[in-house]
Amino acid sequence: MFTAPLVRSGAAISLAVTILLTTPVAAADEVNVYSYRQPFLIKPMFDLFTKETGIEVNTVFAKKGLVERLESEGANSPADLIFTVDVGNLSSAVEAGVTQSVSSDTLAANIPAEFRDQDGHWFGLTNRARIIVTSKERVPEGEITSYEDLAKPMYEGRICTRSGKHVYMNALFASMIAHHGEEDARAWLTGLKDNLARAPQGNDRAQVKAISEGECDIAIINSYYMGAMQTNEEQFEWAASVNIVFPNQSDRGTHMNIAGMSLTAASPNKENAVKLMEFLSSDLAQAMYAEQNHEYPVNQSVQPSALVRSWGEFDHDPLPLSELVEHRVTASKMVDEVGYDG
Repeated sequence: MFTAPLVRSGAAISLAVTILLTTPVAAADEVNVYSYRQPFLIKPMFDLFTKETGIEVNTVFAKKGLVERLESEGANSPADLIFTVDVGNLSSAVEAGVTQSVSSDTLAANIPAEFRDQDGHWFGLTNRARIIVTSKERVPEGEITSYEDLAKPMYEGRICTRSGKHVYMNALFASMIAHHGEEDARAWLTGLKDNLARAPQGNDRAQVKAISEGECDIAIINSYYMGAMQTNEEQFEWAASVNIVFPNQSDRGTHMNIAGMSLTAASPNKENAVKLMEFLSSDLAQAMYAEQNHEYPVNQSVQPSALVRSWGEFDHDPLPLSELVEHRVTASKMVDEVGYDG
């Protein structure tokens, strides 16, 4: 059970320059991380790890292209770990052959089985719930209780989402296939598409903003965005305009996804890398993640932040995320078949 909050070609050159400037420099005792996660989200944990172990953590950050870089570098890659969000992205790294299996009693003890790869190629670091938010003014509290409700004809023209091709949406759609089968999931997705107030666009925060401005009444977002908006002076009013719904509490529970990590296939500092992985799953590092990022600790012995706890407790879907991976290609094709993105 989780506890949750209720409050309040120029681009290519730029990326290349960023990577060149931040490429890890060889050190006597180090671990090198390629990360899709922004540095400010993970640096405090890395700094503490270095203080406790003396092992330096060097980081390369990029918005895209790191898996391709690992493929290009091959056996000569300096990278030890890759950090990314969404189980689909982690699976893509595994499929590209740039990861290796890790066997660790510490990781197995700290990270529930549904949030790690059964073959040890990826491990969750934090959780996020894929929640529904509804207008406080235009949707009675308690009226919507499940993802399935979103396909009801009564919500025609009232729902906003980001692109159905985005990994966060793809994972949710894959979970619907896992629970209902392809035929029923396609019917549900068609109903959801018919209920859209506008063509899918923007990020998750943009959906909440659209509700606050009256463009739609209902949206699907990741839970941590609520924390980000509630602590942002300019966006607080967006968050204040909606109620949080943790879907499917009377049956399977709310869909969850992860931010996670994988050990690279060519890791030159494997022992140090595994130490960092284990440290990041520890109570101390998990508590730091929870306070800074408004995400749920993957380590179940650690409490979410006070803000996140204020959203209330909820049951999560225990479906192993590895099962979502099996359906993500089908989910992507289904988005095209129903014309979800318009």
